[in-house]
Amino acid sequence: MGVYRGSFSITTKREGEIVNITGMVEDIVRKSGIRNGVVHVFAPHATGVIVITEYESGLLRDIINLLDRLIPKGSGYSHPVNAHSHLRSMFLCPDRTIPLIDGRLALGTWQSIMYIEVDTHGRRRQIVVTVVGE
Repeated sequence: MGVYRGSFSITTKREGEIVNITGMVEDIVRKSGIRNGVVHVFAPHATGVIVITEYESGLLRDIINLLDRLIPKGSGYSHPVNAHSHLRSMFLCPDRTIPLIDGRLALGTWQSIMYIEVDTHGRRRQIVVTVVGE
């Protein structure tokens, strides 16, 4: 059983930006040399999330609109400035685990791995990828 860890950085420009990170995760998987196991993708940030769904412009707008309705920005929260950002990251979570089969991520036809910036402004973000298997 082997373990390989890699990471990469992305820079977001604004709140609600969705970045397709599938290719960057696949690069780390290739470098690992591991063919079968699991891939864990983690954003070590209190206001950022990882999701897996279709990367399609209409759906991306729908995701942000849903977050705005479920956990709106604005006053009424006890935490100053970006309480909605923290609550959104709790709701969607900062990590995902994907099976690795024959050296490939076992994603469905329309699935992509994406980072969503839920903080009030863009930031430089680190993504940690751990590949475990043989």
